[in-house]
Amino acid sequence: MAPTPKQLCSALLAHALSLPEAWEDHPWGENVAKVGKKVFVFFGVPDPRDEQLIVCVKLPKSSVAALDLGFTEPAGYGLGKAGWIAARIGKSDRVELSVLKGWIEESYRAIAPKKLVAQLDGPPAPAKKAAPEKAAPKRKPARKR
Repeated sequence: MAPTPKQLCSALLAHALSLPEAWEDHPWGENVAKVGKKVFVFFGVPDPRDEQLIVCVKLPKSSVAALDLGFTEPAGYGLGKAGWIAARIGKSDRVELSVLKGWIEESYRAIAPKKLVAQLDGPPAPAKKAAPEKAAPKRKPARKR
């Protein structure tokens, strides 16, 4: 059985809040996830009838592909021009949870400070030790003529 929009929202919000320093806020009566003071995913105003879920994310890399889906459109209020898309997911829409989680992570990476994004990728690879420099060959003293 497919999850209801409310169940889907709970799973996606939990995923968003699992990202480094992410936190939940409720501006304008909407559920959003922020990093610092910036929103990286909007979940819209909760639907009391549980008919649909709205997810709005910034997709600098995959927005063109996302907009090919029947339940997405450029986000309103001019955000669409900056790569934000709105997905309106109804009960009958079949969407892979992994796709939506990927969108949330892409949006986080676009909004979060680089130091936090680096935490998603794990610790940096250890630096390779530089090969010791060979000493310059000793030169014979020049002959006197």
